[in-house]
This record gives sequence, C-alpha cells and structure tokens, in this order.
Amino acid sequence: MRYAQGGGLTDAERAARERIRLQAVVRFEGGEKNRDIAAALRVSERSVERWRRQWRERGQDGVQSKGSPGRPRLSGEQIARLERELERGPLAHGWEDQRWTLVRVKTLIGRMFHVGYTVEGTWRLLRRHGWSWQQPARRAIERDDAAVELWREEVWLQVKAPRRLGEPGWSSKTRPGSR
Repeated sequence: MRYAQGGGLTDAERAARERIRLQAVVRFEGGEKNRDIAAALRVSERSVERWRRQWRERGQDGVQSKGSPGRPRLSGEQIARLERELERGPLAHGWEDQRWTLVRVKTLIGRMFHVGYTVEGTWRLLRRHGWSWQQPARRAIERDDAAVELWREEVWLQVKAPRRLGEPGWSSKTRPGSR
C-alpha cells in the first residue's frame, strides 16, 4: 500500500495499521462485506480485499504486517569498516585509477557485506555519514601557483581595461540615433 507521505511508517503508525488489519479479521469472521468493513475502518476496499484473500490463504498470520520494506542498512561497525576501505582507495580494491564512483562504492558494499544497494541508495548512505562528492581538480603538473599569483597581481591589473567611472550608462532611450 502506498502512503501519502511517500512511504515509510513510524513504529507507532505501523502498530496502528496492524490493529486495523486485526479488526478486519474479526469482521471477516463475522461475515461482513468488504464494502462495509472498508467504510467502518476508513480504508480502501482494495486493501480489505487483499487482507481477506491473505486471511483465507494463511489465516490471521497472513494479515499481519511483514515489517518495514525499507532499505537494507549497514551496522555502525560495518560503516566504520566501509570507511576504512574507502580510505585505502580504489586501487587497493582492483580498480585502475584513484576515483571512487558510486557504482564502485556500491560494488564494494556488495562484495564486503553481501548487501544490495542502488546507486541512489549508495549516495544517500554516503551522504548520511558525512561523505560528499568531489570533482578532481585538473591542473597541470608544471603549474606554478606562485607565478600565477604574481601574474594576477602585477600583469593583469595593467592589461585589463579600466572601468569607466562617473559616466552615465547607455540605454535604448539615451543612445544617440535610437529614435
């Protein structure tokens, strides 16, 4: 069932839904119609139909909640181990360069913990634990930062055009011959 808030329920909300399902079971046993049960419990008829089918197939156990279908989670110890492995770098794990991509991290999680994450889920996991995306700076090996700063301070000030101060700006109304 989909919920308006986009998915997951808190434990209290899940327990409330469980109570509603068990109330539906009592009404199934009383022979009430799906339409009447749905109206009384303020749920959709489709939910009641599904619960009744599960109740017929497996009894009261079939109607009980299966728990949260949420994402697989790594324990704190597993996260710490993952971070240590990420710090070792991709080369240590068989990749040909030193760039961690989400696909590589996802693959590493699968290899280490036998847990499947999506690429998006991998990004959320990393972000929750303080990791951010980085784009490598592409700079020439020969670059001399001191020389660049010196050029910026001395040469650039002489090369760039001076600003016009105190002159009125041009617009289509004030430009000569614009009418």
